[in-house]
Amino acid sequence: MTSEALNPQDVWLLPGWQNSDAGHWQSLWQQQFGFQRLEQHNWQHPLRGDWSIRLQETVLDAPGPVTLVAHSLGCVLVAWWAAHSQVAKTKVRGALLVAPGDTEQEGLRGVLSGWSPVLLQKLPFPSILVGSDNDPNCSLARAQTMADGWGSRFVNAGAAGHINTASGLGLWDDGLALLKTL
Repeated sequence: MTSEALNPQDVWLLPGWQNSDAGHWQSLWQQQFGFQRLEQHNWQHPLRGDWSIRLQETVLDAPGPVTLVAHSLGCVLVAWWAAHSQVAKTKVRGALLVAPGDTEQEGLRGVLSGWSPVLLQKLPFPSILVGSDNDPNCSLARAQTMADGWGSRFVNAGAAGHINTASGLGLWDDGLALLKTL
């Protein structure tokens, strides 16, 4: 995907649990580049079925193929949805999966019931998974396991935390460069 091919209407941002705040690279990409944000009905108490239906509706309504840019729980959503959607193979160009939340971790399993286990089935489209050495929500080894299961190219972002606002990445140019390689 070249920079010319990044049509803002075809790039969908999928935030994780509690949405992405104003300083998050997803929000900055939305502001700067006009990418679309998938709005969920309930950011605080996410239900996998509800979130999946919302993603399915969005992809079906898109005039052409889309590129998904998921963060945290959004990555787990993409994997689950893709395994159950008849249109994932034909309507998704690729996915950038950033800092997946490991919903099987003790601390997340209790607050994100219904999201465990993480489905580790090969995605029907190209994908890149970006993990971090010190992500409190997913160890680097677990991120690598997810990448392997999903058939994703794995990229280690180094010590970047949860690759969110607290990581201090701003517009996150490295992430944008990865998006353009899909």
